[in-house]
Amino acid sequence: MSFDVVIIGGGIVGLATALKSKELNPSLKICLLEKEDGLARHQTGNNSGVIHSGIYYKPGSLKAENCLRGYSYLFEFCRNNEIPFELTGKLIVATRPDELKSLDDLYQRGLSNGLCDIKKLDRDQLSEYEKHVAGIAGVYVPYTGIVDYKSVCRKMAELFVEKYSGAIFTSHEVRGITFDGGIAHIQTTGNDFSAKLVVNTAGLFSDRVARFTSEKQDLRIIPFRGEYYKLKPEKEYLVKNLIYPVPDPNFPFLGVHFTRMINGGVEAGPNAVFAFKREGYRKTDVSIPDLWDSLRWPGFQKVMLKYTRMGLGEYYRSYNKSAFTRALQRLVPEISSEDLIPGGAGIRAQACDRQGKLIDDFFIAENNRAINVLNAPSPAATASLSIGETIARKVVSRFK
Repeated sequence: MSFDVVIIGGGIVGLATALKSKELNPSLKICLLEKEDGLARHQTGNNSGVIHSGIYYKPGSLKAENCLRGYSYLFEFCRNNEIPFELTGKLIVATRPDELKSLDDLYQRGLSNGLCDIKKLDRDQLSEYEKHVAGIAGVYVPYTGIVDYKSVCRKMAELFVEKYSGAIFTSHEVRGITFDGGIAHIQTTGNDFSAKLVVNTAGLFSDRVARFTSEKQDLRIIPFRGEYYKLKPEKEYLVKNLIYPVPDPNFPFLGVHFTRMINGGVEAGPNAVFAFKREGYRKTDVSIPDLWDSLRWPGFQKVMLKYTRMGLGEYYRSYNKSAFTRALQRLVPEISSEDLIPGGAGIRAQACDRQGKLIDDFFIAENNRAINVLNAPSPAATASLSIGETIARKVVSRFK
């Protein structure tokens, strides 16, 4: 089958790219390929459903720009398509004196990113927002919200197919791409396709798909599993909305936190442990090829040496519920191990370069054959319509 554009990956970034490309140029013949038998099965479908405000991201970075723009796009999309969402607000809490500077840096960063209504809180003011929280200071972020991103994806897919006559093929895993002149020939486990342009939004496998389109790749996707607990229903009163710690500025994860979900319930977590399989949602999931792919990468070897102590701490909390509970008790002391029941898990596709840097910003690589989205971690779901528009403009410019 022949198309102008083939998009690989049926998560929220791929769907947003497909929809925005059609909005900008409805005449383009576009299809989206997904290896699973349904959409949004991995990073998108296993995240916490938070609509991020943009307070964490360096002003001027792709994360900051796309999060702030995508935030507005997402609310508009949900309102126009009757998708339930809620503006809940979030509390970022410092529990130790050595966190106060990082908390103030976050506050200043939020102001720089245009979040004018954020508030600094002292110890006594924290309880006005979260009655059961403990801390010495905090920042209240009224812009944060919650949504079901799977519902967002279903509506994106519906509009792409029904309004714009786009095509979606599930159960089509890409096994290879060859090029003949300006045409890409894509081999999958289902049909074969040809396209004038390939867009790679394959998430956990984006680096491998990118290797089909470019000989040199200086990034490798390293999978990190985030494991969650849920509060027992009778203990959900302890958390009103969202409670976060002050993140470690040297580590690209936010730390365990509490999140009220749009469909009910409160999640606690996640931790961040190196996964032995790219889609390894359970501790027992192991893929020797995936594991070897990560361990032999020079950049990840440097990451392991740099973050040995922190990584061991994450594994300890993964296997020791009491340790996980103690991390949560820093924020809400009344929580006990008995209040926590097993929740789900998600896998973060974290790009790592050869020098051992965990790529913090979104990263898109282009050549004359393809557009490869090689790093799109949180807040990619919040920013998806903005990222999709950015990629769509690149797509449309190829056909002028």
